[in-house]
Amino acid sequence: MTTENDDTFDPPYVKGADDAADTQNQLNDEMAAISKQYEKAGTEETQPRLDYAPYRSSILRHPTKDPRHADPETIELYAPAFGQRDVHALESDLTIQDGGEPIGERIRISGRILDGDGRPVRNQLVEIWQANAAGRYIHKRDQHPAPIDPNFTGVGRCLTGDDGSYSFITIKPGPYPWKNHLNAWRPAHVHFSLFGTDFTQRMITQMYFPGDPLFALDPIYQSIVDPKARERLVADYDHDISEHEWLLGYRWDIVLSGSNRTWTEDDSNV
Repeated sequence: MTTENDDTFDPPYVKGADDAADTQNQLNDEMAAISKQYEKAGTEETQPRLDYAPYRSSILRHPTKDPRHADPETIELYAPAFGQRDVHALESDLTIQDGGEPIGERIRISGRILDGDGRPVRNQLVEIWQANAAGRYIHKRDQHPAPIDPNFTGVGRCLTGDDGSYSFITIKPGPYPWKNHLNAWRPAHVHFSLFGTDFTQRMITQMYFPGDPLFALDPIYQSIVDPKARERLVADYDHDISEHEWLLGYRWDIVLSGSNRTWTEDDSNV
């Protein structure tokens, strides 16, 4: 047992130089100050700030030099290729991929891919990846103490229909910790990747679930300083998509351009 005056007390959560030392309250104060500055400026920012101080590693994550220019036609000679026959319909159901049923809340995510004028984007390759219901990714670098689900890979893909529609059946992901600051947790989310007519046109974004209490605490979500732009990343619960005694449904449309454009990660995966 220790007391407040015990000089030998060493907080168990401070383990070394690799662990974050800032508290959530410090981050909250910084994010609140940035929000006030944005409101006073009277401008509109629909994309995340590259240098967003509360997101501690954002400086390391975004490019600081002019990108290397290349001939897109030359790249296509070596990049992966896909067609209608390369994407199976069952790849959009993440609950049937590994022989057994995964654990967690079964959900459907449906929506449309639209351009800035509301026109559907057809035959678009849509890929998703996510954590499992416990907030654990399948890849080896995720080593936080949450169980791996042997029946859930967390990855899926599909092609959009003529009306720009897509649909996935999956498990609702859980929140997970990260090392941005002490007791930092990411809201539950699903990563989306979209390709245009070739592999040089890839766009990446994230979809969130309504009513998450971690929104106000998350520097990545808050790096989009405009509240309306942030809200476009949050799916709507849609009871018409839900199925009796089977799953709950969420609807989320992705707009690729214009004033209602969905935020995308310009150059890095988060």
